[in-house]
Amino acid sequence: MKMRTVFISVIFCLFCTAGVVYGAEVAKIGIIDFQTVIDASIAGKRSAVEIKSQGKKMEQVLKEKEAKIEELQKSLEQKALVMSLEAREEKERNFRIMANDLQSLKRRYLENLKDLNLKLSDEIKKDVFEIAEEIGRREGYLLILERRFGGVVYAPDTIDITDRVIEAYDVLDTKRAGKKDKSTGRSEEKES
Repeated sequence: MKMRTVFISVIFCLFCTAGVVYGAEVAKIGIIDFQTVIDASIAGKRSAVEIKSQGKKMEQVLKEKEAKIEELQKSLEQKALVMSLEAREEKERNFRIMANDLQSLKRRYLENLKDLNLKLSDEIKKDVFEIAEEIGRREGYLLILERRFGGVVYAPDTIDITDRVIEAYDVLDTKRAGKKDKSTGRSEEKES
């Protein structure tokens, strides 16, 4: 009798815990830091160089225009007393026009830099999200969030998959660059 009771108890415990074991699924969650991807990936570094290059070109143009305006202002100040009223008014009008044009050019350049930054960031974001989605499917993630914009206040480093995303993105970017180089090389060979 005792043996029978023990046997039934063991079977009962097995059936009770079996449902819990099979029903318990570990929620696998990942975190990506998009800013780190931009800072550390090959494409992100390349886009930063491109933005800085464009910014320096624009800055050089602005400096040249500022120098012209300063020169005109000095000339106007030096010759103001000996100029006729009409000539002085004409020079002052030209000065104001050039100063307004410079301000307008600064605003346009800033807008162009913002647009370039947004365009390059969107290209990177599109690729990173595709890579994260592929990693999520392949490795069984339930959820992958962006660290800063996903509302994540705290997450342990163990669930951060940013480094894997950067590695995959660098591989993808290198393949793309190789294809571009090959296609460019072929067209150069045809031209020769």
